[in-house]
Amino acid sequence: MIQLPSDIKLIFSGHETFALRQLWLKKAYIQVEEHQDASELVCSKSVFSSSDAVERFGVGKNMVASIKHWALATDVISESVETNGFQLGEIGKFLFDKNLGIDPYLEHESSYWLIHWYLAGKSIRSTSWYILFNYLNINSFNQVDVISVISDLVSEAENVRSKKTLENDVDTCLKSYVSDNETEDGIESFLSKLGLIKKINKNLYQFNYSYHESLSDFLFCYAILDFWESLERRYGTSQSTLSFKNITYDYGSPGRVFKLTEYSINERLSRIEDISKGYLGWTDSAGLKQITKLKNEAIGEVKKNLLRLAYVS
Repeated sequence: MIQLPSDIKLIFSGHETFALRQLWLKKAYIQVEEHQDASELVCSKSVFSSSDAVERFGVGKNMVASIKHWALATDVISESVETNGFQLGEIGKFLFDKNLGIDPYLEHESSYWLIHWYLAGKSIRSTSWYILFNYLNINSFNQVDVISVISDLVSEAENVRSKKTLENDVDTCLKSYVSDNETEDGIESFLSKLGLIKKINKNLYQFNYSYHESLSDFLFCYAILDFWESLERRYGTSQSTLSFKNITYDYGSPGRVFKLTEYSINERLSRIEDISKGYLGWTDSAGLKQITKLKNEAIGEVKKNLLRLAYVS
């Protein structure tokens, strides 16, 4: 029986049915930054719930809650382990830091792919996103198909309180990616720019498998290493190679999350040594297709360098 990885938290609400919008993540970052304690670098959770939150964020109460959800789901902010509050997340600092932030207004194509990777590949608080992109094994589908797969995977989970909860979550997930869907104030959904899902008719959707030229080679390589790390944490192993099959077909893999064709993955992997600045090598001979770690460098630093290169190259 297919099961979700044990480290995937089952969260199907929190967004208040609002799809992510372009300026929301920066709003969350700025508010947490401005209200954090100077010594502990943590702010009270009331930053999103106090009586003046609506005025500070410039949106309604439910949207404030949604902004908090999306910021947490994408590591723009995170919950403090030691203190009951919020702190700035690593992705938040990478994008929005006053001096070093690389894309403060989320205008770069790599930001769209990075946010999508966090939602559908890492699933901090976005279970339906993870299941949709990794476990739905049909190219054309409707909302009922998605809910059915989710229900099969989490049928015993207490987190799923009602069918309505799932319906709202899946609806929010789908409208996050469909290009002809606009929010009530006429703003196009943030992730629709990726073109990963097409709406065929009123009830039918289709994945768009492609090379996806807007996906930087460096971000693709970053995702591979991020996925590789997750496998090692999940199974308590350390391995020097990762197969083409793993990268293309494993649950949570870049191939599934980014909806890449086999050809596009093979083509990118053939250049992986150049892309990774010599950290990874590619083998494609005698039926063996895999990448290998060639250098004994900290994977975290390699990932940081790749992520920055996705924006500057």
